[in-house]
Amino acid sequence: MTASTTRRTAAKSRIAAVGAIAVAGTMLLTACGDQTKSGNNNSGRTKSSAAADLLPPEIKAKGVIKVGSDIAYPPVEFKDKSGETVGIDPDLGAALGKELGVTFQFENGTFDTLITGLRSKRYDLAMSSMTDTKDRQEGVDSKTKKKIGEGVDFVDYFNAGVSIYTRKGDDQGIKTWADLCGKKIAVQRGTVSHDLAEAESKKCTGGKKIAIETFDNDLEAQTRLRSGGADAGSSDFPVAAYAVKTSGGGKDFQIVGEQVEAAPYGIAVAKGNDQLTKAVQAALDAIIKSGEYGKIISKWGVEAGAVTEAKLNGGS
Repeated sequence: MTASTTRRTAAKSRIAAVGAIAVAGTMLLTACGDQTKSGNNNSGRTKSSAAADLLPPEIKAKGVIKVGSDIAYPPVEFKDKSGETVGIDPDLGAALGKELGVTFQFENGTFDTLITGLRSKRYDLAMSSMTDTKDRQEGVDSKTKKKIGEGVDFVDYFNAGVSIYTRKGDDQGIKTWADLCGKKIAVQRGTVSHDLAEAESKKCTGGKKIAIETFDNDLEAQTRLRSGGADAGSSDFPVAAYAVKTSGGGKDFQIVGEQVEAAPYGIAVAKGNDQLTKAVQAALDAIIKSGEYGKIISKWGVEAGAVTEAKLNGGS
């Protein structure tokens, strides 16, 4: 995620969220295969709703919304031991699909290709812990600030910050991003953790830059840190907290310092697909009001990031 200013959550809320996430910590972290698909069967789909009436005719006819997602980011989206796609996003997708009268079909892809997949119409939506930022809305490269595409619209559905974590009992004095100067960090490529590491490295003095090693997905970055190939890792807070609670039975990692850059996750829709955007926004508002959204957020123990309305392009 990317925000123009750094915002830190209160320690009390952060600690409460960590403890709550432990409820979901019995599931194992598993890697995912390439381009696998998982359709959430909405057998109880509503026949009609205000949101469903907003859907584009071609999607209504197909009865399926194709969702691009990097399905290796527990607890937000990942494969369980049976190979099923599970997590916060798939559960929300199933609820949205029921409201819209269609099936949300999650298709696996690497995170940094999801927006391209929207432009090429491979996916109808991208739902993958993607932070709503002005750069992504406007199709601007966050590093070069050059226009690289048409951009996307976001329906915001969750809030999360970014955390640093280390091997348990081996924090090497790392508490803040500035403490990473002269050290190596493992991150998922194209994420806000990646952007933050690059930005912080430019501030380092005395020739002690941050060595940044990037990976296709977050689980690969965790493996690198676990093996001693890096000094620290960084992920969105819910993901980092889940890894701390579950990896090695809670013996592998620890979070250091506080989460920063709190910002909204958004469901991305290609520019020009206004009808689909409005339908998804209306469906999200409906499940928030019905209480179904709250049940899903509570199930995964991430109440601290819940939203109370479906905002459009609320990122900065």
